[in-house]
Amino acid sequence: MTFAMLPVLVLIALAVYAVVRGADVRLVLLAAALAIAGLSGDVTPVIREFLGTFSNEKFVVPICTAMGFAYVLKHTGCERHLVRLLVRPIAHARGLLVPGVVVVGFLVNVPVISQTSTAVCIGPVVIPLMRAAGYSMLTIGACLLLGTSVGGELLNPGAPELLTVFDKTGVTSTEQARRYLPAPVFTLLAVSGAVIWLLSLWWERSKRPEPSSDPGAAQVESQLERINLLKAAVPLVPLGLLFASGLPAPFNGVDVPDAWVVLPKSGHRDPLYGSRLIGLAMLVGVGAAMVAAPRRARDCVKHFFDGAGYGFANIISLIVAANCFGAAVRESGLAAELGRVIESNPRLMDPLAAFVPLAFAALGGSGMASTQSLYGFFYGPAVALGLDPTSVGALVAVGSAAGRTMSPVAAVVLMCASLTGSRPLDLVKRVAAPLLIGIVVVLALRGAGVL
Repeated sequence: MTFAMLPVLVLIALAVYAVVRGADVRLVLLAAALAIAGLSGDVTPVIREFLGTFSNEKFVVPICTAMGFAYVLKHTGCERHLVRLLVRPIAHARGLLVPGVVVVGFLVNVPVISQTSTAVCIGPVVIPLMRAAGYSMLTIGACLLLGTSVGGELLNPGAPELLTVFDKTGVTSTEQARRYLPAPVFTLLAVSGAVIWLLSLWWERSKRPEPSSDPGAAQVESQLERINLLKAAVPLVPLGLLFASGLPAPFNGVDVPDAWVVLPKSGHRDPLYGSRLIGLAMLVGVGAAMVAAPRRARDCVKHFFDGAGYGFANIISLIVAANCFGAAVRESGLAAELGRVIESNPRLMDPLAAFVPLAFAALGGSGMASTQSLYGFFYGPAVALGLDPTSVGALVAVGSAAGRTMSPVAAVVLMCASLTGSRPLDLVKRVAAPLLIGIVVVLALRGAGVL
């Protein structure tokens, strides 16, 4: 690392300090980006990145339609029926509640994509259930947070992180979700889930289950008895459509013509097809929700656009700010320095590809923004070293998901804290060790050639 990089590192350290002190993440990242770019006397790359990302439908269409779909699921109650269906097997097994809630959160996050929406979906069901079993609210919040944010959305071809990797590698999001991500994601889930299960035995060692003392128990049991299977299936509609349309022939059960989403081009498929197909799948899901809940169909469009607006204001904005910061760091030469370090010591590729995005996501609170702004830093070195850049991208995405779950400013952390009456930092402290151990195990298995 050259002496010229010292001012850049100082500005990054100041940005970290500002975020830790509670400053708005977007303001800090944009200000830091302009300051870093100003060192070279040229802020135009940052401005171009801001305008380009702000209007980039590769992010706007999938994220905003996915959030709109999540809002429609909440409005129609479809997500609650899926949660109740998944929770039913563990409702009367106190010893399985901790891993059960983690797994339920993970499974619901696969079709819903939004971690915050997933927490809102399952919280009203699992919180009274675990309270009735005698668990503390802090333990409940930690289980809720880990399950909903550990990386379930990465198994959905509609996840924006996958589109970031596709943009550079050309590997479709369906192929990534089917081939590259299951191994590291399930490993992280299994290890972190097992660790938090063991830790919960220590956290709750002085407690005794009191199922009859909590009035929420009766409410949960009555909820679990009324499950509408049609509504429970609605959240899976976009997921099923994306997988069915993305599989290679002759296994692709659905072939969506190009003309439905883009203007057909001779000889090749428009790169916008993938992101718009995700948007179409979410719209089909909205239609399915309206059919499943006809009495609430009237307001579904309104709730869809409310969700889309939330996605733009709270997710796209973070990606814009993070991309500007990434562009400034890239133009400063720090990214090139990182690449040279990796190329001179290839063994550092996997640890850096996991922990640098993890740290950035923990700082900014967004796994999507971390993947989008940092994956390019590792793509070039991976190609230069002859490594599979898609596999490296999977590690970047998994590290970003872990970092987001450990961020006290992440929306999902704030939501889980609100639902359980806990402090965000207390929840982060409880999930940090399981996640870090999980990432270390993922790296160890990759180093051994298992993953």
